[in-house]
Amino acid sequence: MSEQSIQPETETEAAAAVVAAPPKRSLLDRIPVIHQFRQSVGLQRGMLVVGLVITAIFIFVAIFAPVIAPYGFAQLRDASGPFGSQQPPSPAHIWGTTVGGYDVYSRVLWGAQTAILVIIVAVVLSIFAGIFLGLISGYFGGWLDRVLVVILDAVFAFPSLLLAIVVAIAISGGQSNLWGGIMAAAISITVVYIPQYFRVIRSEAVRIKAEAYVESAKVIGASNSRIMFRHVFRNSTRTLPLIFTLNSSEAVLTLAGLGFLGFGIEPTSAAEWGYDLNKSLADVTSGIWWTAVYPGVAIVLAVLGITLVGESLNDLADPRLRGRRAVAMAAGEVAETSVVPGGTLTAGPGGLDGLEGGESFDEHGIGVRP
Repeated sequence: MSEQSIQPETETEAAAAVVAAPPKRSLLDRIPVIHQFRQSVGLQRGMLVVGLVITAIFIFVAIFAPVIAPYGFAQLRDASGPFGSQQPPSPAHIWGTTVGGYDVYSRVLWGAQTAILVIIVAVVLSIFAGIFLGLISGYFGGWLDRVLVVILDAVFAFPSLLLAIVVAIAISGGQSNLWGGIMAAAISITVVYIPQYFRVIRSEAVRIKAEAYVESAKVIGASNSRIMFRHVFRNSTRTLPLIFTLNSSEAVLTLAGLGFLGFGIEPTSAAEWGYDLNKSLADVTSGIWWTAVYPGVAIVLAVLGITLVGESLNDLADPRLRGRRAVAMAAGEVAETSVVPGGTLTAGPGGLDGLEGGESFDEHGIGVRP
């Protein structure tokens, strides 16, 4: 009898242990964007999908611009002769030509390549510099922390576009060739974005260095560099993908602003949307719309796609917004959940049938019929 009574209990405990064990996430689920996509629901998912599609098209065009573009970004003529200035859209030039005689369609495609190069260089430099300074400042503290905080707060308070203009002029005199212009624009954007990464990493480092596992690593004799990069750094970079996406869209706008104001890349060195917009100002008043519309739409779509991805990741990183789907999924499981010993709600006085039949209970659990 005892063996028979023990066996069901053992099987029940084993089954409960299997149910309680959390499922192991697949390698696909560990990819940040895929994991966030599966967490999203409703409008969140729609925003994320639209942003991913626009961003994917932007990256595709930037990579394959030399193949897709019918002409070079600085090409002014073909076998039939010069393109002509301010020519309307035609089979030879589907988006027309600019005041300088460049093909608008080709310039827009090549401009995506310039933008993606600036984004990569600027954001990567910002991440490395911001993370390094934030780790040093947050982990060691003291006078170095105070000095870095004051300097980078001052940089952060400075108008970003004005600071980018000053740095661009100091680096290249306002005009440069392809890589010189890209590096000048990227470094000027980097200076603007370093304080953002610095503040995030520093605050996380200050919090994490007080954790028990960091104190244990100090006790066993781990070096400061090992603690910083093995323990503090690995646990303080959770929000970096979100900041990366938001800064990427701001980098496109800053690059366009530099080009529009005349501090960007020379037109014979690379295509740049802001520069093309600047040269199309006089065309708009003359009814020549195609030289301004297409570069402007390209800027808007690139910024919109990256921003939608960043804002969707921001919403999903917020536990209050991320819980919507969990609440919706759990709504159908409430009746199967019990908060008292004895099993599910059906084990209560009268069960679910008693409640549905109009029966209620007093404070002692005694059924009371109307």
